[in-house]
Amino acid sequence: MGQTLSEPVTEKQSATCQDTRYLVGSSCMQGWRVTMDDSHTHILSLPDDPGTAFFAVYDGHGGANIAEYAGKHLHKFITARPEYHLGNVEEALKQGFLDMDQAMLEQDMLQEKVAGSTAVVVLVKDNTLYCANVGDSRAIASVRGAVEVLSFDHKPNNEEELRRITAGGGWVQLNRVNGNLALSRALGDYVFKRNYRLSPQEQIVTAYPDVQVRQLNEDWEFIVIACDGIWEVLTNEEVISFCRVRLISGWEPAAVCEALMQRCLAPNCATGGLGCDNMTVLLVCLAPFPRNADQESSEIPQQRELSNELSNKLMTNMDDLLYVEDDEEDIK
Repeated sequence: MGQTLSEPVTEKQSATCQDTRYLVGSSCMQGWRVTMDDSHTHILSLPDDPGTAFFAVYDGHGGANIAEYAGKHLHKFITARPEYHLGNVEEALKQGFLDMDQAMLEQDMLQEKVAGSTAVVVLVKDNTLYCANVGDSRAIASVRGAVEVLSFDHKPNNEEELRRITAGGGWVQLNRVNGNLALSRALGDYVFKRNYRLSPQEQIVTAYPDVQVRQLNEDWEFIVIACDGIWEVLTNEEVISFCRVRLISGWEPAAVCEALMQRCLAPNCATGGLGCDNMTVLLVCLAPFPRNADQESSEIPQQRELSNELSNKLMTNMDDLLYVEDDEEDIK
């Protein structure tokens, strides 16, 4: 289990940005952890590709250096790829992740053997959404209230991940890579990337992302991007319902992010269990949402009833959650 404080740090760092296409709220909270190792990015128009939006969450472990570097630079590596300029955004994302991972390895201050970070990126270009991820931070969307899954967690016990780990010379014990790391893909974590006979994609832990591609339309309402501190406590459906009923009721996205983190925060961390991690949430509302008051008003009672039902369920089960052993390794 990671180290925890005697009392959580509940101060929230929140921000809002918007243009004609997006209304974006973000918030992060240290919580029970001794340090805050998360980072996030929201860029409504990329400097190297105006009109293209870039949103990302990075959940660091073993320190914040990798996550912070990624937050400042990953979009630059992606847009610098030749594939990007040829219109192959999916391949540019994959190679951009690897390029930045190699660039960090060549910097002395980022070579810490136990430091790494998840990354989940949503890039929207020409009404096409690309989601790239490594690790267990996650992105989902609300499409007329239904969950659209945009990323899939990389865990060592997943069949595909296990095959790569063992082929690279590693093993999985207690659902951890070499008995240590609870993720099977990450930026950094160079101690797991030392088999020089294999490509970067084939390493025990790889920075090579999966990429999902979706075409946007008017049914797309909002996107939630968050670290595993949220997803360990709530399901995808619970998160969408929690956010949607509040957005329809007039809440600002940043306030929804703050409330979501507070909902997931454990009342105590005696066991270092669920709700004890750093938390970061990005909420990207796609215009026009909410569409208009008359159109949405009929949905509010039903959504509010569902939200209250989920809230009561969560509160009833909270005591049980506190006794679940933490599934993260000491450095996570």
